[in-house]
Amino acid sequence: QLQLVESGGGSVQPGGSLTLSCAASRVTLENFDVAWFRQAPGKGREGISCLRIKTGVYNHKESVLGRFSISGNLANNLVYLQINNLQPEDTALYYCAASPPFSTRSMCVITPAEYDVWGQGTQVTVSS
Repeated sequence: QLQLVESGGGSVQPGGSLTLSCAASRVTLENFDVAWFRQAPGKGREGISCLRIKTGVYNHKESVLGRFSISGNLANNLVYLQINNLQPEDTALYYCAASPPFSTRSMCVITPAEYDVWGQGTQVTVSS
């Protein structure tokens, strides 16, 4: 069964950058959509970006365009989320998640209900 583990979080100053990694084990990501979500204290889970790693087609939440970038490495079974110009409001627990395999959608969607395998999250804290 697919398992996901996030890494790469940490504490950074405003304006800094981080690259988060989502490592999959036991099953290749070739037939899955993988998405990144975040949850800030006291707030709901927010979708950021998703990737159909087999085709390289991705989808971003409009508000994160320009600062967040998703990519994948099928050979290493990894999906990344690069975050630039981090701001205090980006402070949150960041999760990656995978959809059931062989989605019939034309592209991935950034909706939590579409994903059924979740990692435990990696904390990103932005403060001066």
